[in-house]
Amino acid sequence: MIAAAPIETLVGRFDPSVFDARQLRTRIRVGVSDANAWDVIVADGVATIARAERRPDAVLTADVETWVQIAADASRGMGAYRSGRLSVRRNLHVGVGFLAATSGAREPGRLRFRTIATSGARLSIMEAGTGTPVLALHGLGGTKGSFLPTVASLAGRFRVIAVDLPGFGDSDKPIGASYDASFFAGAGIDLLDELELDRVHLIGNSLGGRIALEIALRHPRRVGRLALLAPSLAWRRDRPLVPLLRLTRPELGLVQLAPRPVVEAIVHRLIPGADQGWTGAGVDEFLRAYLTPAGRAAFYAAARQIYLDEPHGQDGFWPRLTTLQPEALFVWGRRDKLVPIAFARHVTDALPRARHLELDCGHVPQIERPKQTHAAVAAFLAENHDEPAGAEPRQDRRP
Repeated sequence: MIAAAPIETLVGRFDPSVFDARQLRTRIRVGVSDANAWDVIVADGVATIARAERRPDAVLTADVETWVQIAADASRGMGAYRSGRLSVRRNLHVGVGFLAATSGAREPGRLRFRTIATSGARLSIMEAGTGTPVLALHGLGGTKGSFLPTVASLAGRFRVIAVDLPGFGDSDKPIGASYDASFFAGAGIDLLDELELDRVHLIGNSLGGRIALEIALRHPRRVGRLALLAPSLAWRRDRPLVPLLRLTRPELGLVQLAPRPVVEAIVHRLIPGADQGWTGAGVDEFLRAYLTPAGRAAFYAAARQIYLDEPHGQDGFWPRLTTLQPEALFVWGRRDKLVPIAFARHVTDALPRARHLELDCGHVPQIERPKQTHAAVAAFLAENHDEPAGAEPRQDRRP
């Protein structure tokens, strides 16, 4: 079995102030394999070591040399994870939160996880960095974990806050909520109010991009600039299923029709590489929410609203888009099968001043092409910073 010494060093550095476990008792498996590992148990803000047993909440796996290096140099933990030498499975919030809590970092802007109680819901956030605030909004079925590369890349210049949207990840999942763009935009403004942030830049991927646009359309004075990564936009084609979907209740997702092993097998069969790297971690994040009744209901409700998003008419998305005030950068994937790059032409018609970047990737540019994506986003957000995004008074808050 792997020697306990490196694990003891990690536990000795444990800082509960940067890790919101969200559970009374959290079990983290740390080792080389399931047969060669220790469990770290976090309870009441204290971490202790135990023999590996029962089902852990998160599994951290690396070779012995990597664990020794991480124990000797606290800064190597996140680096090993980003390079792929250390794997985090089952729960990114718990796994990466543990790495952050044992990093030994004490400086302002260190990576931390916490829960924010807003007026509408308890929202789980991951944040790092100091300076101009940036709020990152994930896509349908995703979590704040999909922005871990973004937080790592931009934290040297910005205060980056990635949030689990209500209904996803470790945030509350209210039954019966509409889970449409307006609902999510309200949750975003509630979070900014609770964090006392007057004005922020927004980064949104997929559904998160649609939410970022909704926040900017409804509350333009709260938004600096928009970086939209393969944003979900209202369909322009005929939508024959609209009448049926209007009658379908997403609360049906509260009932699990297929056993958990069947659901997991289907997802792993449909998604190539579902057991590897970032893809595997993303599948884990999706499944741990979807396999709960409230998580399924939220997923179905949000997916339904994407399809029902009205494209035309006085209150339709595309006419409203022409009124967008904040400057926007749209990042498109040439191989994106969910939001085809053809949407760029429609965006140009509505927003002639918007900027566009095409990358050779699919639907998640910040993970598939992180260097290109983050270089472009950082340069765009850093322009014209005579007035920092956090400095403008609150003038457009919801009643």
